[in-house]
Amino acid sequence: MRSLALAVAASLTLAGCAAESVWAPDEEVARAAYRHDGPPSLTVYTMINNNNGSGAHTSLMINGSQRVIFDPAGSFNKGKHLPERNDVLFGITPAVEDVYTRYHARKTYRVQIQRLDVSPQLAERAMQLVKAAGPVPQAQCSLATSQILAELFAGQVSSSWLPRKTADEFAKVPGVTGETLYEYDDDDNSNVLAAWDPERAKAQ
Repeated sequence: MRSLALAVAASLTLAGCAAESVWAPDEEVARAAYRHDGPPSLTVYTMINNNNGSGAHTSLMINGSQRVIFDPAGSFNKGKHLPERNDVLFGITPAVEDVYTRYHARKTYRVQIQRLDVSPQLAERAMQLVKAAGPVPQAQCSLATSQILAELFAGQVSSSWLPRKTADEFAKVPGVTGETLYEYDDDDNSNVLAAWDPERAKAQ
């Protein structure tokens, strides 16, 4: 119970607005659509507290017919730099992906990155599921993400409120590879977004 309370409290430090519906217009979503030339894949991000090892946030990037990030109750797009539909962020170019990971990594948090190549059909199923999942209330990022993974990998991943548990179960799916990003910026990560010029990023 104590670990659950710690996980929920940690999630609140990284979570943004709760269950607020955001729906970008069709033309903005279409204009931002980006298809990475790599294989169809799923990438699970887990933000981990460096002081106590607890999980603080979970999100999911999908590379299918286009590349999106499902950032449930996340704070990354609070400035509305990207088209968003209920926690699904569109236009995830390599530059945006880089900013996304560095925004979450700082001296008190590291980012665990787990990737899995999947079939085009599974990637599109994941896309459908994330588009139907939001908006997600605060502190339910792991629950929302793990419910999607549990449907995609029945019997291998279960639904969980705990980001570390979700990451540990996903790690056991055959083919998953992982790495961890450490950075040592101050806890005030607003400078990462302030230094990011979305117009310049689009041109890269």
